[in-house]
Amino acid sequence: MKLRKDNTVALVVDIQEKLFPHVAERELMLKRTTILLEGLAIFQIPLLVTQQYTKGLGESVGEIKRLIGDVTPIDKLSFSCCGEAKLMDKLLNTEIENVIICGIEAHVCVLQTALDLLDEGYQSIVVEDCVSSRRLNDKQLAIARMRQEGAIITTYESLLFEICGRAGTEPFRALSTLIKQHG
Repeated sequence: MKLRKDNTVALVVDIQEKLFPHVAERELMLKRTTILLEGLAIFQIPLLVTQQYTKGLGESVGEIKRLIGDVTPIDKLSFSCCGEAKLMDKLLNTEIENVIICGIEAHVCVLQTALDLLDEGYQSIVVEDCVSSRRLNDKQLAIARMRQEGAIITTYESLLFEICGRAGTEPFRALSTLIKQHG
């Protein structure tokens, strides 16, 4: 199954001020997530954003807030994003089949969200280099579990070029420039 942009949404999971400083390889993850989100904007892929217990863990980190623009983050207490009615309402009654997932922590909220999305009939597409956990071992095991359960595991660059589909177009030129500037 090749990814199409017309039935796809991206989900940014809990990249928040008080949690982010504790995750492994955070700066590299944030850099790659920035490229991912800028690339998704080229293709006009809609975004959903969650924040786990905002009162305790803070807002999304500054770079994420800048990139999401006027998207209002959905505050949640459930580890799985699917446990929040506001998020599921945004998915239900749409043509969405694929959910691109990035964020933290891979072994808790990202994992549970990916599994629940699969159970709900959506294809979970986890961007491996745009997720992290406090410990890399937790991330690695979560990625293995998500793959075993049927999630697609990919990288930001592979995903963006798959959505692009062909060279010689204006989106391709914009994507190539983005990758060259940051990658």
